Amino acid sequence: MENFLTQTLVYLGAAVVSVPIAKRLGLGSVLGYLIAGVVIGPFALALVGEQADVMKFAEFGVVILLFLIGLEVQPSMLWDMRKTIFGLGGAQVVGTALAIAAASLALGLPWQKALAVGLVLAMSSTAIVLQTLDEKGLRQGPVGRAAFGVLLLQDLAVIPMFALLPLLATGATVHAEGGGHGAPSLVANLPVWAQMLSVFAAVAAVVGGGRYLVRPLFRFIAKARLREIFVAAALLIVVAVASLMRVVGLSPALGAFLAGVVLAESEFRRELETDIEPFRGLLLGLFFITVGAGVDLPLVARQPLTLLGLVVGLMVLKFIVMYGIARLFGAPKRGAMAVATALAQGGEFAFVLLSFTVGAGVIGAQLAALLTAAVAVSMALTPVAMILYERVAALMDAAIPDVVPDTGDFDEGEPDIIIAGFGRFGQITGRLLSANGFKSTVLDSDIEQIELLRRFGRRVHYGDATRLDLLRAAGAERARMLIVALDDREKTVELVETARKAFPNLVILARAWDRRHAYDLLANGADAVERETFESALALGATALQKLGFRAHRAHRAAAFFRRHDRRVFEELRPMWGQEEAYILASRDAAQTMDRLLDADLHRMRPGDAGGAWDTASLDEELRERAEREGAD
Repeated sequence: MENFLTQTLVYLGAAVVSVPIAKRLGLGSVLGYLIAGVVIGPFALALVGEQADVMKFAEFGVVILLFLIGLEVQPSMLWDMRKTIFGLGGAQVVGTALAIAAASLALGLPWQKALAVGLVLAMSSTAIVLQTLDEKGLRQGPVGRAAFGVLLLQDLAVIPMFALLPLLATGATVHAEGGGHGAPSLVANLPVWAQMLSVFAAVAAVVGGGRYLVRPLFRFIAKARLREIFVAAALLIVVAVASLMRVVGLSPALGAFLAGVVLAESEFRRELETDIEPFRGLLLGLFFITVGAGVDLPLVARQPLTLLGLVVGLMVLKFIVMYGIARLFGAPKRGAMAVATALAQGGEFAFVLLSFTVGAGVIGAQLAALLTAAVAVSMALTPVAMILYERVAALMDAAIPDVVPDTGDFDEGEPDIIIAGFGRFGQITGRLLSANGFKSTVLDSDIEQIELLRRFGRRVHYGDATRLDLLRAAGAERARMLIVALDDREKTVELVETARKAFPNLVILARAWDRRHAYDLLANGADAVERETFESALALGATALQKLGFRAHRAHRAAAFFRRHDRRVFEELRPMWGQEEAYILASRDAAQTMDRLLDADLHRMRPGDAGGAWDTASLDEELRERAEREGAD
């Protein structure tokens, strides 16, 4: 017990000290965890025991990670992402495995070992990639979706890999160690075909048993009304399924992933995700530390050039293959580069698969140790590679004005309007204005978006709209209006402030993310703002009322009531913006008042609404308020 507490103290202390420093230096939390692991590992300060103990702890981190990923996997999501998962992901696994196998053959390995090495190194690190993309703000975009699809296919591909790798062995059977997982396999002495059948039978048992046993189990647990029992039941299923996988010689992490997939189909999935989510960051951090601690520094010191060549060769080869495949699947250059950089390292499954291949007699222990070190180093270099990618991308952006022929050449004549940002928000506004005869000059800094829009015949200029010289060149001194529709909150405020100071007669309308952002924009000189999701959310609410039985005009009137009262509250709270406590108290009071006014409006509409009549009194009130606003303007 004392040793366990000491180990826990070391891990948590290393995380608390190293990660904030790494973040302050711009290295990211992942690299901070990895550096901390190297420092406290058995090959440096030796504060956390032998390498075998460290790798067992790392495997537990992978088990929990794969369980959480499995919870996110549903059949509907698989179907929606089928092209990304089975197309892009399948091509990446096959293409990368064959490319690495060919390189291994060129280095003199027999074809069986070369193919095994290719399959093992085709995997990428789910933990590091997703965490790094989260920190870079790329997780929810096309880059994040593509990377997640490839990673998910890699996780699924582990199942046939465990069945295929023993066939590449010079010996016919898997050793009694169960593929290196530390427990005897009950099927180790069976013929290869029987082992394969056992593997598929175990997977079928998990899926079938989960479908018919998990839901009744959780319904029974729900009657106890004890929240912590849900977590205990989830861990019970994880441990049980992981143990079953170990019995047939598979990875416990793979079993945890399957358990998560089984629970993803349960109606209690959201409850389980909510309960387990707080542990995700800590467990991932501990996993990254163990990866760093597993780097064999003496081996690195003995064969530095060999290891360096392996790491660089691995990352460059995986980058080239992934970039080419992503481009074939229609990804833009920037997106393909980002995905290829993110997936260029080896993965946590490589540690398990390498142990498995050694136990199966496919590759030798010395080669496995060298590959393990190469995978760990490549994982540690992933945050560095992403930083280099960002710098290269920035240099590409800086060079774009020289290669875009019409940059700075604004030949649309005298524009009525300048639109900064032409994404999903700015396009709708711009099309409406153009349809009504107004000339507009459009600025955007996303070269991929510009290229896409030009394919549709739309003239868009590249440039950072916050640059005063670019605004002048675009005609801001002569234009009647500037519409700010940027995706960046801070850039939006900066542009509004710059334009207001430089062009005091220019009408500035801005897209706001939320109410707080709207107040910032108004304070910095915007004439009017529109919260980007307010009207669409209000329209969806009106549609929902119709689907719930309201007449169409009654639903629209209810939405109009809400809009009018919300705008009134918005103006009433505006003077208090910046006074946090006063603003919060006033917001609470305004919300209660707003609820009462909405209820009164709806009651006032109901007496004459039996046949669907309009509320003329409310209409008169709205017209009076509109006239007062126009008179004030």
